[in-house]
Amino acid sequence: MLAGPLGTLFDLLLVVLGFGLIVFIHELGHFIAARWARSRVLAFAVGFGPAIFSYRKGMGLQRGSSEPEYNEHVRTRGKPPPGTSPTEYRLNALPLGGYVKMLGQEDLDPGATSEAADSYQNCTPWKRLIVISAGVIFNIISAAILFVIVFGVGLRTEPAIVGQLVAGSPAATAVSTDGAHVGLQPGDVVRSIEGRTANSFNDITLAAAMAKRNEPVAISIERSGVPDPIAFEIVPQAGAQTGLLELGFFPARTLRIFDADTEAERNDIAQNLASIGLPGVEAGMRLVSINGDDSITRAGDIAPLINRIGGGPIDLVFESDTGERVAITTASTPLLDNAVTAMPGGGEVAVDHLLGLLPVLRVNPEANPDNVKQGLRPGDVFVRIGSVTHPSVAAGIREIRDHSGRALDIEVQRRASDGSTKLIALTVEVSREGTVGFGVGDTAGLDARVALPERTLRDHRDDAQPRPRPANALIDRPGTVIESIGGEPVNTLLGVRETLRDATRGAYEAGVQEASIDVTLRAPGADAPATIPWTLTRADLDRLHGLGWASPIFPGLFEPEQTLLKGEGPLDAVGLGVAETQRVMLMTYVTFARLFEGTVRVEHLKGPVGIAHVGTLIASRGFVWLLFFLALVSVNLAVINFLPLPIVDGGQFLMIVYEMIARRPVPLAVQSVVTTAGLIMIAGLFLLVTFNDVRALLGL
Repeated sequence: MLAGPLGTLFDLLLVVLGFGLIVFIHELGHFIAARWARSRVLAFAVGFGPAIFSYRKGMGLQRGSSEPEYNEHVRTRGKPPPGTSPTEYRLNALPLGGYVKMLGQEDLDPGATSEAADSYQNCTPWKRLIVISAGVIFNIISAAILFVIVFGVGLRTEPAIVGQLVAGSPAATAVSTDGAHVGLQPGDVVRSIEGRTANSFNDITLAAAMAKRNEPVAISIERSGVPDPIAFEIVPQAGAQTGLLELGFFPARTLRIFDADTEAERNDIAQNLASIGLPGVEAGMRLVSINGDDSITRAGDIAPLINRIGGGPIDLVFESDTGERVAITTASTPLLDNAVTAMPGGGEVAVDHLLGLLPVLRVNPEANPDNVKQGLRPGDVFVRIGSVTHPSVAAGIREIRDHSGRALDIEVQRRASDGSTKLIALTVEVSREGTVGFGVGDTAGLDARVALPERTLRDHRDDAQPRPRPANALIDRPGTVIESIGGEPVNTLLGVRETLRDATRGAYEAGVQEASIDVTLRAPGADAPATIPWTLTRADLDRLHGLGWASPIFPGLFEPEQTLLKGEGPLDAVGLGVAETQRVMLMTYVTFARLFEGTVRVEHLKGPVGIAHVGTLIASRGFVWLLFFLALVSVNLAVINFLPLPIVDGGQFLMIVYEMIARRPVPLAVQSVVTTAGLIMIAGLFLLVTFNDVRALLGL
């Protein structure tokens, strides 16, 4: 097995050759159908550009193209050389695709017709429909064959099991249709989604991404300890990273830390684990117990167990394949509440808060410095963005988006290595998409400074309305620092949470309907702090004491669970292959519908560069995955080619249908106009998706 750059290059070569083979099969369909229809085929070419080699019956194999010699003989003697074929088979310089050239048929020149008896125009229209459709049919058949092979051998993929849930996400807050259950849980097995069997986690991702905006997705799950399936209807929301509609949970993961192939990689993993508080833990080790509890079976069990433990020390035990154990004591982190607030122009952004208290926006301190742009650094705290001082995450994003495509003045507080801080003034350029170039973080665990409350905060439930939060009556100036709760000093907003819970625990457990606690605040520029009584309702107390704890172990450390998606026999493999072909075809058409609706954007589409990049990543997972990817590409090529657009087969198909109905061809002037328009549209889309592919590849 090749590794490193050489392995990547080999995978890329396989993808390029595989893509070329798919296009070759498409053109082979046209070629066979044309020969069947007795239409003269002038060239069957693999690739584009000048011919490297060519073969023509009667002239043999030769360098370059035999076409000039053949045409010269016809021009000077009025007939082709004796014993020669009119068809030349070419291998061109750019082996990406291919084409079939028939007499009297040129996509880019509708006027290039021929009156010869065996020309394309002189085929009956129904035969021309078959010739035009044959490429698409061959692609669908070849995709189905590839899928059958894949499901006959078996595809190792992520099972349709709920892993880590995103706090406050649609999946975490959904209520079952019978009202008996709130939220999905780690370990839930998704049996069906939108009425279709969920064979893998990919089925869940696609169904959510292809959902209509603001419309629920029906999910049926099986849960351990619950005898009957549980039905949910969940409205997906746009993901912060992808922009696609998502349900808000990740694939299930094992308790085994990612392994490595080389000693150097194992050392890198060990160093990274030590840097996040897991010294001595190595690649390939398994987490076997938490605080002595060895009942955990997957990474999704960790967070619920941490919540049951609550605050305090967490004892972790890891074990290697040889039985060596490593014990580590760490601690969990208090979680804040999560809600959403509206953004100008539509959409919402999720924010963490404590009864409406919002931390200040900062650059994610754990971000890769190479991904932080325009003079910013990981850990920088935003003191001012434009006209907004001490912005919350929502207020900062809002102000940045309001300056899309323009320069924006900002000020950040930066901590030096000696612990001192200084104020840095910067002018940044905001992209047209409303971004500057940094990962979002906040000051909840850094200090007790808070932003101005958001008065449009609402819970994630679809029917939830913005409601007043206790912080609205407490904070009236951004940058206010909370110094103490009930006389107890606090240093961070997470500390405020714990101190406030301790101060109100008696009232909460006694079931009182209202409690008051003194809060000491220092407003920016104030000469002295002020102590204010803060009243919390029963609902506020329930919310406060219902907050959980964040696991000290990041689930991404662990290998994903895998299942073998395989037919139980040849017939079952055929059934899976045909069903997958139908599903991919439908999803491709739905993608275009969602593109017009706006839930899928042009940036999500992939051109040749993006396809090659994704294909290379997939090919690295194994040859069966490469076959699966090529089957997907084959179906997509078939669907795109049969769209009712000029230039592609679907547009040609419609013109022939018009000719059959009207009993005359589409006027040449109309053909020329739509061909030119189609060429401009396709060329423009090609340039746009290629630009987006290159930009994404370079991380711009």
